[in-house]
Amino acid sequence: MLELEHDFRVVDVGATLDPDGVDRRRGREVAPERLEREFLQAGIVRAVVAPGPIPAAGRPEEGYLAANNAVARRCVERPFVPFARLAGPRVPDSGATSRLRNLTARRLPHHADPEDVESYGYGDRFEGFVLDPVVDGLPDEEVLRTLADVGLPVRVHAGSGFGPHAVADALLEFEFPTVLASFGGYPLDRDRMGAAIDLLDRYDHLHLDTAAVRFREPLERALKEHPDRVLFGSGAPDVHPSVAVMELLTCSVPEDAMRKAFDANPSRVVPALAP
Repeated sequence: MLELEHDFRVVDVGATLDPDGVDRRRGREVAPERLEREFLQAGIVRAVVAPGPIPAAGRPEEGYLAANNAVARRCVERPFVPFARLAGPRVPDSGATSRLRNLTARRLPHHADPEDVESYGYGDRFEGFVLDPVVDGLPDEEVLRTLADVGLPVRVHAGSGFGPHAVADALLEFEFPTVLASFGGYPLDRDRMGAAIDLLDRYDHLHLDTAAVRFREPLERALKEHPDRVLFGSGAPDVHPSVAVMELLTCSVPEDAMRKAFDANPSRVVPALAP
């Protein structure tokens, strides 16, 4: 058993909860009860959760509506904070062909529209949103403007196929609170992680989460240069939460920076995580 003892209050902005308790990507069971137990072992008191990706071939017309609502139901009476996952019609590519395609892109039934965002954002069930443009497509500008109007945090998956500079070009002008998952470098791309840290100098509404970062150098650099902009994310269930906590605990940074990353910063960006 991976049980940790530490003196920090820890909250998590980066976990996945598949609504039927089965990880569709890997076919293994990850029930809410198991996830909650692993958070307890790691000393994590609250965690943001969102649905994992639905393969395009199996995606129903309503897109992530059913999955989002199922995750929200499973958060009741658990230390989970639900985020709604959104799909869009545009491709996350700045090439000439993609730009032309995006000019004529039209929403399909499974893509989020402004009414979906308002329903999620102004209701009392969801505290933010998740975008994974490589998997789900990029929302159009009308939807992004609505996200800015709603003002809830948006966790964005980036990496190969949609790097930090692509995130800046496509999303950061809209100025909603943005959390770039895994330092924008998933999987294990040091250069993209460095580029994401550089972007913190230009965008005050940008934050980075630590899910599956693994490398000590970018973690320590970000925590020292931008202690108010780093948020702990476990990457559970792909990463055991205890492992994710330990990776941050072993960084050589001031204790105050660590406390901010574990609690103060995530609780500021996602108020539902606060005590």
